[in-house]
Amino acid sequence: MLIRTEIGVDAAGIDALLRRTFPTAGEAELVQQLREDGLLTLGVVATDDEGQVLGYAAFSPVTLQGEDLNWVALAPLAVDESIRGQDLGRKLVFEGLDTLNEFSYSAVVVLGDPQYYSRFGFEPAVSHALHCKWPGSESAFQVYKLAEEAFIQTEDLAAQSESPAIKVEYSAPFDRFE
Repeated sequence: MLIRTEIGVDAAGIDALLRRTFPTAGEAELVQQLREDGLLTLGVVATDDEGQVLGYAAFSPVTLQGEDLNWVALAPLAVDESIRGQDLGRKLVFEGLDTLNEFSYSAVVVLGDPQYYSRFGFEPAVSHALHCKWPGSESAFQVYKLAEEAFIQTEDLAAQSESPAIKVEYSAPFDRFE
């Protein structure tokens, strides 16, 4: 199994993986739109010896109160059903976090199972006064700090705002999930 940054020839394999992994084509269409709009910050793939894509993690930019603070969102994360339970999701996430750290990104947010993502060091975003637009997502919305100053930046934003809560805004292609 090879884990690496995605390249152009992976697009069809990523699309196929997402369409067979999720119940609808929404995630596949999301990644395609992010790629077309130049909003795919990083894509990490896991391929077998024949080059078939068996795992994928996508990272795209988010803003905080409309400001770009070098934060990204992890979505989607997919592992082929035939190899689930082999820790591939963890490897994809950590490869992505390592790469983003090398490129000086500040933090990563994710909307997902808290039990799953807490194993990687994600923590509840609400504990840092962060929220997203999806109602009822408080327990699932989580954050991973890459840079020491990440939460200092959010404190500065909160101090400038009338509300202590900071809204993390995903890019327009995510609007399909409202």
